[in-house]
Amino acid sequence: MGRDDSATGWRVLLAATVIICMGHGALMSFGVFLTPVEASLGSSRSGVSGIASVNWIAAGVGSFVWGVLSDRFGTRVVAAVGGFLLGLGLVLSSQATALWQLYVSFGVLVGFAVGALYAPLTSAVTRWFTENRGLAVGIVSGGIGLGVFTVAPLARALISAFEWRAAMLVLGDLAWLVTIPAALLITDRRSAPLPTAARAPAAPEYTTLAVLRAPQFWAIALTHFACCAAHAGPIYHMVAYATDRSVGVMTAATIFGVSGLASVVGRVGSGIVADRVGIKPTIIAALGFQALVIILYTGASGPAAFYALALAFGLAYGGVMPLYALVTREYFGERVMGAAYGGVFFISCLGMGLGSYAGGAVYDRLGSYVWLFGGSFAIAAMAVVLALSFRAPRAVPGGLGIASPAA
Repeated sequence: MGRDDSATGWRVLLAATVIICMGHGALMSFGVFLTPVEASLGSSRSGVSGIASVNWIAAGVGSFVWGVLSDRFGTRVVAAVGGFLLGLGLVLSSQATALWQLYVSFGVLVGFAVGALYAPLTSAVTRWFTENRGLAVGIVSGGIGLGVFTVAPLARALISAFEWRAAMLVLGDLAWLVTIPAALLITDRRSAPLPTAARAPAAPEYTTLAVLRAPQFWAIALTHFACCAAHAGPIYHMVAYATDRSVGVMTAATIFGVSGLASVVGRVGSGIVADRVGIKPTIIAALGFQALVIILYTGASGPAAFYALALAFGLAYGGVMPLYALVTREYFGERVMGAAYGGVFFISCLGMGLGSYAGGAVYDRLGSYVWLFGGSFAIAAMAVVLALSFRAPRAVPGGLGIASPAA
């Protein structure tokens, strides 16, 4: 039975998708908490937005640390521990009475916990699939979009029915109930050793240090950084921007959820396209589309326009996200995939942190989000230019199909 036909592989894919749905849904829902926390704690928009920045920096550090640990000790343990810390961070956040406490509980702890989920689980999924790898990575990445679609409106409904602290508490309990049992379904698959005749002793394999020294690692990572810096501000400030444009709070939260649902279609669709036409042309097209949609936000007004842009924006930012895991796997292989993709994701999280904080800072200084979308468009265009630098990996003799450290 081939890898793509493995029932275990599909079970791992399903479990990983559910875990990422819950984990990233909780993390990404912070945009819904933005104005309630601001009003409750009497902070500035940029002060509260700073939590999201710390959140993503912690997630980035966690992605690399947990990625290295998953290569050595397995993804099941890493995902289970991450799920426990996720629930703990959300529960502690529900008890916060000062902004600095949210910086520690939600910013640091929740972020570091989420770092144990996406990159390690995506790496685990790539080991189970060959012909349908793009589809599989698109599905597991779609867990983020499903999380936005389900968790953000749930959080908004809980905030409306009770208040933001109660919503955080419920999300923390759900995190424990969902992620830990699902983590127990994760099984790692290691590469079978090649027959002696197929081995190529002269072809070196990547180590973690060699990955970090490779120019192509930085080309991928910096493209991911610019991509995330471009869409982080529009994602995190979408609800606040819509309400500033006289859209109702529940409608704005639903619009945010619609963008998450559209991103699922984008993630799965781009994975299928990449399987057929190649990763580089797919990623360049997706980044170009993202830049176009971002600039269109500057003229948005009314629920209909925001719904339409949410659909397009979800397709755009969702479509580009799984492609970085695919191109990382294509270059560096699966033996150090956890560390390699964890490193790429770490750099991308710095972009997410920068973009989310910049949105609040720009708003506080200029009183408008229009400048945020203009700046995000410029960074998105830069990501397209960086993606043009991707080179085809040089195959290692023996049919491994990955680049050597000298490539």
